[in-house]
Amino acid sequence: MSKDKLIIFDTTMRDGEQSPGASMTLEEKVRIGKALERMRVDVIEAGFAIASQGDFAAVKAVAEAVKDSRICSLARARAEDIDRAAEALKNANAARIHTFIATSPIHMKYKLRLEPEAVIESAVRAVKYARNLVEDVEFSCEDAGRSEIDFLCRIIEAAINAGARTINIPDTVGYAIPGQFGETIKTLLTRIPNADKAVFSVHCHNDLGLAVANSLSAVLNGARQVECTINGLGERAGNAALEEIVMAVRTRHDLFPVETTIRSQEIVPTSRLVSSITGFPVQPNKAIVGANAFAHESGIHQDGVLKHRETYEIMRAEDVGWNANRMVLGKHSGRAAFRARLEQLGIAAGSDNSLNQLFMRFKELADKKHEIFDEDIHALVSDTQTEVEETYKLGSLEVTSKSGTKPEAKLTIVVNGDSKPVTAVGSGPVDATFRAIEAIAHSGTTLELYSVNAITSGTDSQGEVTVRLNQAGRIINGHGADTDIVIASAKAYLNALNLMVSNVERAHPQEGEDI
Repeated sequence: MSKDKLIIFDTTMRDGEQSPGASMTLEEKVRIGKALERMRVDVIEAGFAIASQGDFAAVKAVAEAVKDSRICSLARARAEDIDRAAEALKNANAARIHTFIATSPIHMKYKLRLEPEAVIESAVRAVKYARNLVEDVEFSCEDAGRSEIDFLCRIIEAAINAGARTINIPDTVGYAIPGQFGETIKTLLTRIPNADKAVFSVHCHNDLGLAVANSLSAVLNGARQVECTINGLGERAGNAALEEIVMAVRTRHDLFPVETTIRSQEIVPTSRLVSSITGFPVQPNKAIVGANAFAHESGIHQDGVLKHRETYEIMRAEDVGWNANRMVLGKHSGRAAFRARLEQLGIAAGSDNSLNQLFMRFKELADKKHEIFDEDIHALVSDTQTEVEETYKLGSLEVTSKSGTKPEAKLTIVVNGDSKPVTAVGSGPVDATFRAIEAIAHSGTTLELYSVNAITSGTDSQGEVTVRLNQAGRIINGHGADTDIVIASAKAYLNALNLMVSNVERAHPQEGEDI
């Protein structure tokens, strides 16, 4: 018997970006978009076009770069939001406008300050308006998990009659329990007369750790689209993890009457890319993409796996992309091979000057590191591409660290072209380095996050460092990569300072507008 198609709707670049500190630049969104396209994700929500000029530009850039996936922009149930979304999507090969309005009594009363009838009128008006601009319109009932079922039936029926072809039922605050949430989906599909004219979707948050369970319960009860993110990234405790949804449906094909068209071998490489760009490391025990997901320490387990893999493994590591970080280039590779690999990874090298800069950095890395992997290339691009003038540059760095004495860092910081030597001591080499930088910059910031992530395996792996600085409530993230962790740390701190001085920040323009 043939199975239904389960549509995978990725919102890493929209809802995932609402994780504090997880914002992305335009170039990074395009790279993630190309990775999702290679994975064969059905719908990519690239942002919230009206939120800011930066978000508009990112949605537009992703829409122009990605051709094999449908590109979506979020929009409130307002004409100006919908117009902005349509403008950003006008060059998309396939476009979707995703409009929403709150439907729970608490949201209607205190946030919208509208009576239920006025909310239905706004929803219908928005869907009809969007349908005049694009063929594919999705409608979401914000806070559906706490909405009254009778009202949900009324507003969804009206939205479908107005032209919505996807209806999303979000558990906006992560309040649902699997059995109850699945029953809600089943009830809506049974009671709404025109339910057969739309695909029902779910968007679950992970506040109680149940986002994936709630999503799968919904699928078992008739939902045919799941909205999810890479690594479960998202606001507060995150969203349903794409990799867990896809592999649960595939592994338990005996239970699920659906299948996806996801190319699962791209899961781990895409997970690593998103982790690298956002600076959010994947915990080792994370399902599917964690470093320990296919590791066995127990002697009994090891013995069983050696005799017959299925004794303790329900999936093959190769099927989700482990060991897929191909060695692509080495120190003898030429410019043409380097450019070709960039194109395969969905990375636009830009001008000849930009390519030359990247190639030079690649050669420097190849001298330090024998094997260059795809993850190294992505980190190199992240470390090289910058949107701001570099007020602060690292000239040189020397660190002394030995037992019995405090570590000392001697740096030369180039500030607007002038070299400034500085020395500082600290509790460790990184602390000493940061103190030395601050002795020059006097930024008045607080270090809120320091994160180190090994990009690949091996002692010669590049370390990728993320720092989060807080300047009177303004949050700035800096990234740096190098085979030397202290140098990577200095680069990350200086990157954050340059963003701060240039008044550029990876802001969260859609904060507070969540479904």
